[in-house]
Amino acid sequence: MRVDAHHHVWDLSVRDQDWIGPGSPIRRDFTVADLEGEARAAGVDRTVLVQTVTVPEETPELLRLAAEHELIAGVVGWTDLTRPDVADELARLRGLPGGGHLKGIRHQVQGEPDPGWLLRPDVRRGLAAVADAGLVHDLVVLPHQLPACAEAAASLPHLTFVLDHLGKPPIATGEREPWASRLRALAALPNTVAKLSGLVTEADHATWTTGDLRPYADTALAAFGPDRLMFGSDWPVCTLAAGYGQVLETAEELTAGLSPAERTALFEGTARRVYDL
Repeated sequence: MRVDAHHHVWDLSVRDQDWIGPGSPIRRDFTVADLEGEARAAGVDRTVLVQTVTVPEETPELLRLAAEHELIAGVVGWTDLTRPDVADELARLRGLPGGGHLKGIRHQVQGEPDPGWLLRPDVRRGLAAVADAGLVHDLVVLPHQLPACAEAAASLPHLTFVLDHLGKPPIATGEREPWASRLRALAALPNTVAKLSGLVTEADHATWTTGDLRPYADTALAAFGPDRLMFGSDWPVCTLAAGYGQVLETAEELTAGLSPAERTALFEGTARRVYDL
């Protein structure tokens, strides 16, 4: 059994995905049905569906999808963390159809011009409400924002922070610092977890090799360990550089040196525990 801890779906007739450029091969609809065959063929039995846009209407839609599809075991949605009544809003979301599938909240911090956005008092208040609701917080950030992630995690020890895509290291250029040092500082905090996801799209889409990704995966494995790492496909964004099966096979290559128990943790156990699947 395997868990894919990070994927998306969208329907452009319902809502534009304005982060996708004109002419991009992923500027089309992607549905759960599109994913299901590929996931099952790869031995993936459960998934975590993650938000893509910062609008309040999307999360209820994702929760309904989770209620309708056995494949989706959990949802990481969005709500405005700065709203004064964020605790009430989280309770409302959990009361909606499929609301029991809400496992975490994510904000597109990578798009915030303030590198210390996570440290704002109103944001910290929202993050505390996420923790009080028994949810986790997914971090989608760029390397220069990792220090603020570590400071936020240190100030909120009762909240689990899940780093998406290893903080988007600069794989295409081959640089490792200061990303690696910042990642290790975040991983030193016990309430942090990371996803082995999104690496192929940080590399050169046309020429990447497993060897290009290995130094970054090895850094994460040494920092977090398999009990605090989880596999995510980042489908369909990954299709810009690789198909679903290839992404999973690459993750298997990158973790081939782990013991069977460690591989079970990375491909299933960590996600089940962290997201309470």
